[in-house]
Amino acid sequence: MTARVTVSERDLRTLLGIVSDERSDLPAAGLPLSLLAELKDQIPCDELDFDGHDAGRQIYRFGQAVPPDDGSGFDSQLYWKLYWDSVCSYPDRTGDVRSVTKPSDFYSVRQWHSTAVYTELFRPAGLEHDLLLCLPAGQLRTLRLVFHRGPGPDFSERDRALLGLLRPHLHQAYLDAERRRHPAPQLTARQRELLRLVAAGHTNRQIARPLGISEGTVRKHLENIYARLQVSSRTAAVTRAFPDRAAGSQTP
Repeated sequence: MTARVTVSERDLRTLLGIVSDERSDLPAAGLPLSLLAELKDQIPCDELDFDGHDAGRQIYRFGQAVPPDDGSGFDSQLYWKLYWDSVCSYPDRTGDVRSVTKPSDFYSVRQWHSTAVYTELFRPAGLEHDLLLCLPAGQLRTLRLVFHRGPGPDFSERDRALLGLLRPHLHQAYLDAERRRHPAPQLTARQRELLRLVAAGHTNRQIARPLGISEGTVRKHLENIYARLQVSSRTAAVTRAFPDRAAGSQTP
C-alpha cells in the first residue's frame, strides 16, 4: 500500500514560480543555474546535476552541476562501462522516462551496496542516494535531473511527488531555453502552411493539391524553407519550426 503524500499549496506555488520565472542567466546548454539552485533548495540535496545524456553514443552532450563541478572526479569511461548493467540504464532499457526513480525502488540497502556502480562510482564519491527525473530527447537520449545525497535519509515520497508534478513544467522551461538560444528564423504564412502539412505526414503530391500548386513548386518551397531554417530534411525543418510539436511527439 502506498503511503499518502501531502503537498502544500505553498510548496506548489514556490516550485511553479521557480520553473516559470524569466531568467537572465541563460547558459549555452541546459537550464539557468539560478533555476537549478532554487530547485536544489526546495528538494534538499548535496548536489544537483542536469545532463544531456546520450546512451547510444555513450556521451554527455552537456553537463551542469550545483554547486559547480568541473567533472574532474567523475570517471565517465567507467560509468559507461557499468551503465547497461546498472540502475542508471533503467529509462533506456524500459522506455520509462516518466517515473521519478531512486535506487531504493530496485534494491534493498544490502543489494545496492553490492552493485558495481555503487562500489566503484557512488561510494568513492561519497554518494548514497539519488533521485532521478528524465525528460525525453529522442531515442536513447534523455535530459536527466539527478539529485544526490550522501549517507543519511533517503529522498521522501514528497520529494518524488513534487518532481512528478513539476516534470511537464521543467520540460517546458527547457524548451523555452532552447528557443531563446536558437530562435527559429521567421517563415512566411505560405511556408508555415506548407510545413504544417509536412508535419502531418503528407507527401509533396498530397500537399500540392489543396494548395493549388505543382509538386515542383512544393519542392521549391521546401528548398527555400530548408535554406531559411538551415536544415537539410523534412523532419529537421518541422523540429526547427515547431519545437513544441516535435517534443510532444516524443513524450510517451
